[in-house]
Amino acid sequence: MKRFIKTLLHNLLLAFLAFIWLVPIVWLVVTSFSAYTGMNTSTFFPKEWSLVNYKNLLFSADSVAQFPNWFKNTFIIACVVCVISTAFVLMVAYATSCMRFPARKPLMNAAVIVNLFPGVLSMIAVYFILKTLNLTNTHLGLILVYSAGSGLGYLIAKGFFDTIPNSLREAAYLDGASEATIFWKVVIPMSRPIIVYTVISSFLSPWMDFVYAKLLLNSGISSQWTVAIGLYNMLDKSLINTYFGQFCAGGVLVSIPISVLFVIMQKFYVEGITGGAVKG
Repeated sequence: MKRFIKTLLHNLLLAFLAFIWLVPIVWLVVTSFSAYTGMNTSTFFPKEWSLVNYKNLLFSADSVAQFPNWFKNTFIIACVVCVISTAFVLMVAYATSCMRFPARKPLMNAAVIVNLFPGVLSMIAVYFILKTLNLTNTHLGLILVYSAGSGLGYLIAKGFFDTIPNSLREAAYLDGASEATIFWKVVIPMSRPIIVYTVISSFLSPWMDFVYAKLLLNSGISSQWTVAIGLYNMLDKSLINTYFGQFCAGGVLVSIPISVLFVIMQKFYVEGITGGAVKG
């Protein structure tokens, strides 16, 4: 009976926390289907349901709401960063896990120490460096910022590579394989979970980032913005009563690709996290 009561209280607590967490998400979704385009806090569920917010957002672009352009910009940046960052992370993880060279451990320790500091501390320095190179207000500048330090996030991938038996690589060495051959034909085919984890993590960073995007894309040309900047701009006090419904619709649309990706890749994503946590 004592164990039953403890389990019941535990489940009730989890249900209560889940309810609190889901309330704003449900409100965002139902508000996006409201026939009212502004903010309505008088009722939780809209009195009139409509797809007008989605229609205006996708097919009636104006000087304020240019969601198709924002989505395209963000998707291109995220895909390019995903490819570059994934390559950097996997190569650094392989080098630190499977290769032995001078200063290996000091470099690993330095990477861990650097990761202790939040990236926003370098914002001003990064901005002036890119401004000197005329890369502000360009998507290339954002891609460089997101990709440049991605190799420092190698620890989880390294932990996964540590679980791959050394005997496989040693057998490949005996057959005359080079490090590149071992990496591509032995290690990578066995590392699908950590590759999926790395790809999703690399894609999410530019997809959801607001700080660096707002800092670098500051020309005021809305067609160059990413989704995060564009949706945030809709919350301006002079626009919120007209565009809040479209803001909610945009929030729903932005979450769909990531949600689908997580559902499809959940198994490999979890395996990548747990596998990478075995050894450090």
